[in-house]
Amino acid sequence: MIEGIDAITYSTDKWDDSARFFADWGLKNLSQSDTLQEWETLNGARVNVRRTDDASLPPPMEAGPTLREVVWGVQNDAQLEALAKAMASAPGFADNRATTGTLQALDPHGLRIVFQKSIKREIDIAGVPSNTWGDVRRIDTPSPIYERAQPVEIGHVVLFTDKLDIAEAFYSGLGFTTSDRYPGRGVFMRCSVNGGHHDIFLLQLPNKASGLNHVAFTVRDLHEVFGGGMNMSRKGWKTQLGPGKHPISSAIFWYFENPCGGLIEYNADEDHLTENWQVREFEPSPTAFAEWAIDGGIDGNTRRQPKVEVGTGFLTEKRPSSK
Repeated sequence: MIEGIDAITYSTDKWDDSARFFADWGLKNLSQSDTLQEWETLNGARVNVRRTDDASLPPPMEAGPTLREVVWGVQNDAQLEALAKAMASAPGFADNRATTGTLQALDPHGLRIVFQKSIKREIDIAGVPSNTWGDVRRIDTPSPIYERAQPVEIGHVVLFTDKLDIAEAFYSGLGFTTSDRYPGRGVFMRCSVNGGHHDIFLLQLPNKASGLNHVAFTVRDLHEVFGGGMNMSRKGWKTQLGPGKHPISSAIFWYFENPCGGLIEYNADEDHLTENWQVREFEPSPTAFAEWAIDGGIDGNTRRQPKVEVGTGFLTEKRPSSK
């Protein structure tokens, strides 16, 4: 069984911006040199950043900063053996199990994919429960307010594709399962039958070549999406869209522009699927993408939409100091 994303590698020419961005994003810096930045989520998933012209990377899917590699984790050697057989005819296939314990190939977009026994670790954290009607879980405890986010894991990648059917067949052949689809336009796929709604989304748009759309990072709960997003706003990073809610996966999201290419997303509260799930089909529309969303984000200082001033009055003005 594929466990999910163990690591990703970006390439960028915006080197200093990248270092500042991922520190603000809430990742732990493991190392930094002139050629490599290494970052880590709470569960040990890695984010690597290299120079655009790094010779260790395959040719990029697109010009400019972008995603160059995705590493998927598996449970054991038997699963690597099965994947070796499934990947054997893929472009760029290499069996490196004797040296690095990995398998690698290029997907239909030229993105390097790697499989290895997962490096992610078990962690003892949890999001705050919600008090829904008839199911009260949070008692004598207020919900949290996060001053910044600390992503738990790398949740999913979204790729633009100009060969949707080929790409879906490729990932299906590796064991990925289709969750939902936009017929002829997009396919949501999860790497395990029992798991989150999607680990990869393949999106085909008219006259759009292959490339990166975004990478999503999962945080504890919707409160951390809001706290993390407002921190990024305070740090000066530009919101693309959010916060908002996806109706297809039910996830709460907030998207930012990423100096390493494409967009980057905080998300939480994604649907969990099993073998009983039935694939649905949707027509592309604004309401299919977002049940609701704030265009321009929330200003991290005023806690309101940008360019909206904090009001004054009973609920907003500070009490005089007693000192």
